[in-house]
Amino acid sequence: MIRMTNLKKSYGETEVIKGVSLHVHHKEVVVIIGPSGSGKSTLLRCMNLLESYNEGEIEIEGVRLTDKQTDINLVRREVGMVFQRFNLFPHLSVLRNITLAPMQVRKLDETAAKTKAYELLEKVGLSEKADVYPPSLSGGQAQRVAIARALAMQPKIMLFDEPTASLDPEMVGEVITVMKQLAHEGMTMVVVTHEIGFAREVADRVIFIDGGYIVEEGKPKEIFDNPKHERTKSFLSKVL
Repeated sequence: MIRMTNLKKSYGETEVIKGVSLHVHHKEVVVIIGPSGSGKSTLLRCMNLLESYNEGEIEIEGVRLTDKQTDINLVRREVGMVFQRFNLFPHLSVLRNITLAPMQVRKLDETAAKTKAYELLEKVGLSEKADVYPPSLSGGQAQRVAIARALAMQPKIMLFDEPTASLDPEMVGEVITVMKQLAHEGMTMVVVTHEIGFAREVADRVIFIDGGYIVEEGKPKEIFDNPKHERTKSFLSKVL
């Protein structure tokens, strides 16, 4: 589904991603962990060209993102993104937040878009919130609406950029529950997170990034119970 080859990304003189290669298979859940400033979120944002990159290549289902023939907006239809800060439109109702893109981009009629939106709100446990506005939601509710909004576009891949980082601890669980459900349903997912419990339980593969490099990757049990690299051991000793 995703193939990244020797990716490099710099901000001015500062190299943030230093030759990363990785792949994500159909229905695989890949969790990226690492210290703040290690390049995790930048790497994720490169996967749908929210961040441009300097060298290397990314392919989504065989389509090269930087090919002149590639319509990046068509690629983005297939790649849902959930951000740390929700990014909901505060002046639109929850229902309108969810139906806007499917109607404008997928050209769904209003009835079909609303039907899908209500289904997704039920899926994330927020059926009663369709007519409220984002400022009245808790952080956990807002993030679940953001997930529903991304799913409304019927993406093939979901990217999560530290989706629980802005939440109070008691709200983290309600978002993680929705993400676990998606994983069990077979959604291809790449998740940047500090939630080690989620990574241990749900990930097919865990990637530890530090200093713009992939330091270590493997099955959750391998990474968390028997890390091989000293840098991985040091990081995990602080977070486990």
